[in-house]
Amino acid sequence: MMSRARQHLHLYFLVPMMLLVCLAASATTGHANEHLSRDHIPGALRDLDTTVDDEALAPAFTPIPELTSGFQLLYTQQFPEAREKFATWESEHPQEPFGEVAIAASYLFEEFYRQGVLTSDFFLNEEKFLNGIDGKPDPGHMAKFQDALVKTRALANKRLKQNTKDTEALFALTLAAGMESDADMILRKERLEALKLLKLANQYARQLLAVRPDANDAYIALGSANYIIGSLSGGMRFFLAFGGVHGDKKLGMQQLGKSADSGLYLRPFAKIMLALAARREKQDTLAQRLLRELSEEFSSSPLFATEYAKSMGWPVPAVMHP
Repeated sequence: MMSRARQHLHLYFLVPMMLLVCLAASATTGHANEHLSRDHIPGALRDLDTTVDDEALAPAFTPIPELTSGFQLLYTQQFPEAREKFATWESEHPQEPFGEVAIAASYLFEEFYRQGVLTSDFFLNEEKFLNGIDGKPDPGHMAKFQDALVKTRALANKRLKQNTKDTEALFALTLAAGMESDADMILRKERLEALKLLKLANQYARQLLAVRPDANDAYIALGSANYIIGSLSGGMRFFLAFGGVHGDKKLGMQQLGKSADSGLYLRPFAKIMLALAARREKQDTLAQRLLRELSEEFSSSPLFATEYAKSMGWPVPAVMHP
């Protein structure tokens, strides 16, 4: 017999899930009017035979010193400094959507850190993992996060009008939809919107990987979608399956593993996500290895050192961050 909390969780999700099934049935022709307007890819599904330009030096797939430095700062929780790096690079490359999406990531990561999301305390708490944070996110951070996403989508869609296979644009839209899904699911607790965006991020990632198989950072979107949906109850997954929304925890972890092994800017993020998923699945050896690697690579980060200590059963500081 389900506990009272589990029954409550099931009922809380049931109506949104049934609504999502109805919406998802039309996803191949129109993915809800709101998200078509902000994430539409003109002709991308019709024009997959377009010749792809040589984008070997696209910043999303090539180590750019300024961007690399910014992400290093991001992973050591120096968020304003990371943002400054991204903003400087963006001002010098105003036509590149990757600058804006990196700025958006800095606000989301900062709020995740402030709320303790990227921790085993959050991932191993079933109610928090499925229901999101206690309280509300910082409105200032969320407003700036959303503004950066709007600018990302405008730049990306402009590029897609010129080339429907523009991998830089597809990657930016993959990250934008994936990050907004995370924000809606975990911070805003708008689950229906989150699941629609999760599926949208999955679609963008598949389109990107079809033309650029080495875009391993994109597997974060696929892996997160599979793992999160696969973590829902059987009843919820049954309803979602009618709308073409499927999840598989094992596959999700394998996809996260691709980003963790071969990703570029998002490799550390994939590692922490995979490590925390491994802790949920009681794959302690994998979790400990990943967290040890992160704590060694980012030795000044209290987040990774603390999570590694927890995975090993070692004592940790009473306060990880303010």
